[in-house]
Amino acid sequence: VQLQASGGGLVQAGGSRRLSCKVSGAVLRLAPIAWYRQVPGNERELVADMDSGGSRNYAASVTGRFTIERDNSKNWIFLQMNNLKSEDTAVYYCNVRWRSRDFWGRGTLVTVSS
Repeated sequence: VQLQASGGGLVQAGGSRRLSCKVSGAVLRLAPIAWYRQVPGNERELVADMDSGGSRNYAASVTGRFTIERDNSKNWIFLQMNNLKSEDTAVYYCNVRWRSRDFWGRGTLVTVSS
């Protein structure tokens, strides 16, 4: 299973960014998916996840601003981020759980300038 994330970059506070993650080697419609983020020196934290049935869960800090999405037909995972804040600055990782194993993308850096 391979995951390739993209979409990171520099964005102003209050702006939006859409992260994408192409998944290969798994049947995405059967797999739980997630986005995590990590700031240097901190642990990786869950941002949002979605089970195979479509139920979503969000960290309190992003609820109402971020949306996790999936395109099962094309094997893509997305994270729509709106009203970005400086504290959202981090490396973002996509995640797929397939056959009881976790698979990770390389990470994409999002920097929010205030």
